[in-house]
Amino acid sequence: MEIKHEVTARTESSVLASFADYVEAQRLVDRMSDDGFPVESVRIIGDGVRTVEQVTGRMTRGRAALAGAASGAWFGVFIGLLFGLFTAGSGWLWFLLISLVIGAFWGAVFGFVAHWSTRGRRDFSSVMTLQAQRYEVHVDQAVAAQAARYVL
Repeated sequence: MEIKHEVTARTESSVLASFADYVEAQRLVDRMSDDGFPVESVRIIGDGVRTVEQVTGRMTRGRAALAGAASGAWFGVFIGLLFGLFTAGSGWLWFLLISLVIGAFWGAVFGFVAHWSTRGRRDFSSVMTLQAQRYEVHVDQAVAAQAARYVL
């Protein structure tokens, strides 16, 4: 199955509706799709896009090492399972456990060193998101009259 991601020249469009919340805009397009409207001519455009960084907590060297250990442990499990596939008998379980421990150790070391190297310039953890002030639902001019019935 081939999926094409082409940017095609769009025809003139008009604003069908404007919402303060993306979910509301998505709900309108979903309703249009459920009714069989040609949603290929619909776009949801975020206006006034900004980044919002939510601080989730203080980051200490200990927390950085713990987060690194967790990531390293998962990587170790992956490597252990990979090598365990080629091991006869119950030896694969030992590969898994040893890889987990080694991965957790080195993950903790790298997490600690990575945080220490910032020298206190970023002592917090956060999650960044993109948000828009408004979400406009646009439709091509050719189907604007047909789409208008969805906002009445």
